[in-house]
Parts: sequence; C-alpha cells; structure tokens
Amino acid sequence: MISKKVILTGSFGVGKTSLFQRFLTGQFNEKYLTTVGAKIAKKEIYVDGHKVALLVWDIAGEITQDKVPASYFLGASGIVYVMDMSRPTTFAHLEDDIQFLKNLLPYGVFKIVANKRDLVSDERAKELLESLPYSCDFVTSAKTGDNVETLFQEMATSLLENHHHG
Repeated sequence: MISKKVILTGSFGVGKTSLFQRFLTGQFNEKYLTTVGAKIAKKEIYVDGHKVALLVWDIAGEITQDKVPASYFLGASGIVYVMDMSRPTTFAHLEDDIQFLKNLLPYGVFKIVANKRDLVSDERAKELLESLPYSCDFVTSAKTGDNVETLFQEMATSLLENHHHG
C-alpha cells in the first residue's frame, strides 16, 4: 500500500474542515469550528486496483510564511488549496500562495478548489472562476457533497501517477 500526505490549506473559514469531514465521514456540520494547529486523519481509497492511504492534514488558517509552520509541509505529496466562492477576498492571495507552496513542494500535486458552490449563483460562479490567475481544478460544496469524493479520488490518482514516475 502506498501512503501519501495531503494538506488542506487556504484562508480562514473557506471550508477546509468541512471538506475534510465530508471526505472522511460523509457528514457535514453546520457549526463553524476553528481549527487550531492541524487535524490529521487517514482514509484508504482504491485507484486502479492500488490501495492508497491518504494522510489528510487539515491546517489552521492562512498559509503565509509566518502563520503556518513550514514543518507541517514536510513529507507532503499533495496540496488542496481551498477558496470560498461566497467570499472573493479568499481568492486574493491565490497567486502568491501557490508560488510559495510550489517553492516548498516543487514536485507536489496541487488541486485548486473553489468551495461553497451552493452559496453563489451560476452567473457569479462563472465570473469568479474566469477572474482567477490559475484555473480551478474543482468546484465543490462540502455542504451538499458535490465533487468532494471526486476531488480526493483525483488527488489519489495524481499522487499514484507521480509515485510511479517520480
């Protein structure tokens, strides 16, 4: 079995913990819970007959250099960068954040996620996605479960490909 560390990161309140919970338990909690430090959980999924253990780290708050200990990123293979579609300010640091993360993890697999799709209109969603400096890999809703399983399945598939070619 292959084990890979995946980090959920992005601004405060974008739904990292909700995505984490939805993926691990299939549940959604309406209560906002601030993450302190990091929550870590493991879930095994299958990709093309291979069992992949995803060690998912839900990291508190902003990713800027001074806020998150760089040690959290040690040994990570994948990063899920989460933004909140109902709060465009959470898209503001996308370019800088991705650059910072790519320097930390040059061979990492990155998935850029616009979460909380259930809170914005189709028109607003389209506008936001078109305004991004990078293309968004997934549009999710932790609340409805839309695309959450797919996101992690795709992450595992990419990590497995990297593992075999790396």
